[in-house]
Amino acid sequence: MPTPLTELTGVRHPLVQTGMGWVAGPRLVSATARAGALGILASATMTLPQLRDAVREVKARTDAPFGVNLRADAEDADARAELLIEEGVRVASFALAPTRALIARLKDAGTVVVPSVGAVRHARKVEEWGADAVLVQGGEGGGHTGQVATGVLLPQVVDAVGIPVIGAGGFHDGRGLAAALVYGAAGAAMGTRFLLTRESTVPDAVKARYLAAEVTDVTVTTKVDGLPHRMLRSEMVEALESGGRTAALVRAVRHAAAFRRLSGLSWRAMLREGRAMRHGKDLTLSQTLLAANTPMLLKAAMVDGRTDAGVMAAGQVAGVIEDLPSVAEVVGSTVEEAARLLTALAARVRA
Repeated sequence: MPTPLTELTGVRHPLVQTGMGWVAGPRLVSATARAGALGILASATMTLPQLRDAVREVKARTDAPFGVNLRADAEDADARAELLIEEGVRVASFALAPTRALIARLKDAGTVVVPSVGAVRHARKVEEWGADAVLVQGGEGGGHTGQVATGVLLPQVVDAVGIPVIGAGGFHDGRGLAAALVYGAAGAAMGTRFLLTRESTVPDAVKARYLAAEVTDVTVTTKVDGLPHRMLRSEMVEALESGGRTAALVRAVRHAAAFRRLSGLSWRAMLREGRAMRHGKDLTLSQTLLAANTPMLLKAAMVDGRTDAGVMAAGQVAGVIEDLPSVAEVVGSTVEEAARLLTALAARVRA
């Protein structure tokens, strides 16, 4: 199923496994790459040496193309970009818009640059700055999200830019991939679907929480870090939403201290990280601390299996996914179903 996405990145299928923190590690990414889709390694929760080790592990597992997701606002973004260039990583994806200079540096080295956006104006901006493609996430997507549904946002972005567009938010099967292609996208990206696979390293008890969830169990809250965040409703979310400012500050400091020990950052550096993640929003001190150590809240669930002490980012599709296939089965069935549906649609149109 060739599209501008497959031609640009060298993968066989127009599917992207998104760079989910603590989830999209070498095992999941290499399995995705071997299946012919574009796997994206999540780097925001890694130190620079850990990122290099992870990239090399993926390369040892497969020679298929893959990508790495970078935080454009990270203090060492330039060093991480240089690492990708040195290691020959095919795709650099970004959760926020990278600078024009960073895009140029990566492109000059032959790296494909794919920022993620949630608004038409942001898509136009990164295209003007030289991005090769853009991933647009609608409000159904997990993690930090917007208010506009994918079915409204995706065609708007397709009409607004001339570079390949990848749709994200609400996709989990071949019907979704077919719909994205009909909208004019070059492919579809999926997060929660790949999280719920056998190769995903998320603990079984956490996967069980996802599989048991109904659509109404997936909520959007601003109480984690002051920004809209889509996740499973859990004990931690309930505590954050019901607690007062004092309790929130105490909890934020406790989690921040744990993240500081894990990351090696100073308190001053952590506050800088938190301020950088505000995206122009005015946050309280506790929200700034939580913004800086949200990865720790994710780790508690996604790595340690503590659903009571962590948060579980989730797209709305968590409420309709009921199985744990292999990555190869997800990619194969999604592409086959999309091809079958598009062929049948074309036949009906001709008739």
